[in-house]
Amino acid sequence: MKDQIAEHVRVVQAAAARVGLLEEIADSIIARFAAGGKLFVLGNGGSAADAQHIAAELVGRFKIDREALPAIALTTDTSVLTAVVNDLGGDSCFSRQVQALVTQDDMVWALSVSGTSPNVIAALEAAKAIGAMIIGFSGKSGGKLKGYCEFCFLADHAASDRVQETHQLAYHLICDRIEKHYAGGH
Repeated sequence: MKDQIAEHVRVVQAAAARVGLLEEIADSIIARFAAGGKLFVLGNGGSAADAQHIAAELVGRFKIDREALPAIALTTDTSVLTAVVNDLGGDSCFSRQVQALVTQDDMVWALSVSGTSPNVIAALEAAKAIGAMIIGFSGKSGGKLKGYCEFCFLADHAASDRVQETHQLAYHLICDRIEKHYAGGH
C-alpha cells in the first residue's frame, strides 16, 4: 500500500505541471457557458461516475452558492442508453445522444482511461462533425481520444485507479475555478 500511495503522489505531482491546461479548460468552459453553450459529459464505468460527478458539481454547487450551470451527463438516461444499445449497438450509446442534443456552441467532455473505448470515440467523431468543443481526459497514452480534443488532460499512468484519482483532482480544480468565476471571485 505504501508503494501505491507513493505512485499516486508521483502521478499527482506530474499533474501539477499541467495546471495551465486545467485553467485553459476552465476558462474555455466559462466562455462557452457565457455564449449560451452547454456541457455534455460522458465515459464508461468509473468514468461514467466521474461524468455524473462533474455534471452534478456544475448544475448544483461545488463549494459555494452561485447560478446553476448547464451540464448534462450522457451516462444517466437508462431508457435512451438501453434503447440505443439494443437497436443500434453499444458503440452508438453516446454518439446518438451527441447527434440529438449537441450543437456547435456546446462542449463535449469525454473521460476514458485508455482513450480507445469505441463508444467514446464514436461520440467524439459525432461532436467533431457538429463542430462542438471537445475536452478529453485520459491515461498516459491518450489513445485515439487525444486526436479529437481541443484540450486533452492526460494522467501520467495507465492503471485505471491512478488515472481516475488524478482525473478527479483535475476536474475538481476545473469546477472550483468555474464556480469562483460565477460566484464573483474571479
